Amino acid sequence: MIVTTTPAVEGRPVQHYLGIVTGEVIVGANIFRDLFASITDIVGGRSGKYEQVLQRARKEALAEMEAEAAKLGGNAVVGVDLDYEVIGQSGSMLMVSCSGTAVVV
Repeated sequence: MIVTTTPAVEGRPVQHYLGIVTGEVIVGANIFRDLFASITDIVGGRSGKYEQVLQRARKEALAEMEAEAAKLGGNAVVGVDLDYEVIGQSGSMLMVSCSGTAVVV
């Protein structure tokens, strides 16, 4: 499956447009991760645990979108957009969503 943020795949013209496909993943932030992330914020540096959670959520959202495109008979998704949102009353949840157009190239 080819997945790209561009509107087309260079050298491979779109044969059929199959429709919009999406993937959404919502993950909860662990209280211990929050504690260590706040310490990292105070002393500086990167928060490796949050980065791991973001990476996992992004991969899962993209995989969900690719699976939806495959069900439609597509072999590529073009025009992909990724979005990250903090949700929940206390901002304790993270949503990663992606969307694009399933196509046959």
